[in-house]
Amino acid sequence: MPPRTLHLNAFLMNTGHHEASWRLPESDPYAHVELDHYVRLARAAERGTFDSLFLADGPHLWGSVAQRPSGALEPLTLLTALATATEHIGLIATASTSYNSPYNLARKFASLDIISGGRAGWNIVTTAGADAARNFGLDAEPAHAERYARAAEFLDVALKLWDSWEDDAIVADKASGVWGDDAKIHPPRHRGTYFQVEGALNVPRSPQGYPLLVQAGSSADGKAFAARYAEAVFTAQQTLADAQAFYADLKALTAAAGRDPGHIKVLPGIVPVLGSTEAEARANEQVLEDHIVHVHGVANLERLLNLPAGSLELDAPLPADLPSEDAVEGAKSRYTLVVELARRDRLTVRQLIGRLGGGRGHLTFAGTPEQVADAIETWFTQGAADGFNIMPAVLPSGLDAFVDHVVPILRARGLLRTEYPGRQTLRERYGLPRPVNQHTAALV
Repeated sequence: MPPRTLHLNAFLMNTGHHEASWRLPESDPYAHVELDHYVRLARAAERGTFDSLFLADGPHLWGSVAQRPSGALEPLTLLTALATATEHIGLIATASTSYNSPYNLARKFASLDIISGGRAGWNIVTTAGADAARNFGLDAEPAHAERYARAAEFLDVALKLWDSWEDDAIVADKASGVWGDDAKIHPPRHRGTYFQVEGALNVPRSPQGYPLLVQAGSSADGKAFAARYAEAVFTAQQTLADAQAFYADLKALTAAAGRDPGHIKVLPGIVPVLGSTEAEARANEQVLEDHIVHVHGVANLERLLNLPAGSLELDAPLPADLPSEDAVEGAKSRYTLVVELARRDRLTVRQLIGRLGGGRGHLTFAGTPEQVADAIETWFTQGAADGFNIMPAVLPSGLDAFVDHVVPILRARGLLRTEYPGRQTLRERYGLPRPVNQHTAALV
């Protein structure tokens, strides 16, 4: 068996993950809608032999446009363009099961998979927040459990649609005049609680069969959903012990669901801030923190914690009487992470905003390339991660620095490939089998 190596995903967010990144002299505040910017980033990640890149998304305008570059290009559209500008890297788009229909979304991902030669991935989200709900004719967001119930049925329908063409349904027999075999087309004829979907997909089965299925929720509902469906999980953990506990729990839940735990890859997020010395790295981190506009951070915290405007004071701790996670219908796991971070480290609201400014709860690590590589290796070898979701604080410089200075160290330690092993699908890159079409499997 070949040695276990890291899976690296580049999480690309406009000018960088730090909310103040756009204010630096090097940053282009218009980059979030410029294709050339994303092409450059994708090629940098490919130069670093990353497995994949990832674009977040949500069906609403988040927060105040005064805070940072706002709005985003629709990710499936953008990734289709990036598919033509890259050769190897996987292309993962976020799309909501709460505010899409299975037929249209299954078709879009199958199309991206075909166009990219088998490099598509879907980050499956249920979308918390009343702002998004009101954009789709709802007065309030659906309850947390209901969103996950809908997501499970959505996935079941999508799988039926991706399998509605058998792999050899296309005959293309010019002599007989037969292009395809109708016996190998299988309409889902689905009738469920949330969806009714009759016909087969109007695009053939794609190179991977299904896109790589990715999930990012860490609540009890989120982990149960991931154990049933996910093949990669993006998670936010602040400490090695917390990451080890999450990793062990999710692997056990996956085994209990009847799946191979090796077929679900856990990728915690890390925001690396690099310097040639530790002091320089911390100075770079401080420059970013000094550019935070705290009024936005307060408003974001109040929104996350479901508090009325004006509830938080910058130089005071969080209120002692916050509700428990069970009372939250929004992003449950992120709520708990932020509250526990503030309580554990006894942070004021101002200090908490500084901690969250770079990664919104993901681990921020300022240090030398060797120190960042050490942290990655420790989590990877001590049962906390199968790889990492790399979240540069500033783009493109942060990604370039990681590729130029951290990647060579990981390669020298035998933790990361030195080149791509020829053409592979994204599933092959993650060490996953191609799903057998359920209709073909039924005949075996």
